[in-house]
Amino acid sequence: MSTLSVRIPNSLHSDAREIAKAEDVSLNQLIATSLAEKVSAIRARNYLEERAKRGSLEDFRRIMSLVPDAEPDPYDKL
Repeated sequence: MSTLSVRIPNSLHSDAREIAKAEDVSLNQLIATSLAEKVSAIRARNYLEERAKRGSLEDFRRIMSLVPDAEPDPYDKL
C-alpha cells in the first residue's frame, strides 16, 4: 500500500466527503475506487484505440458482404 498526498480544491474535497458519507465508505476508499475506475477507463480506451489501428475498412466491408440480406427473426426486431 502506498501513501499519496494530493492537493485538491476545497469544494471537491467537500463533495467527496459528502459522497463517501452517503455511500457509507471511507473517503480513502472512495478516492481509491474512483481512481481505479478512471485508470480502467483510460486503459480500455487505449486498448480499443490500438485494436482500431489494426482494423481495416476493406476487411470490414468484405466480411459484411457475406452477411445475408434478410429480415431479422420477429424476436430480434427492434
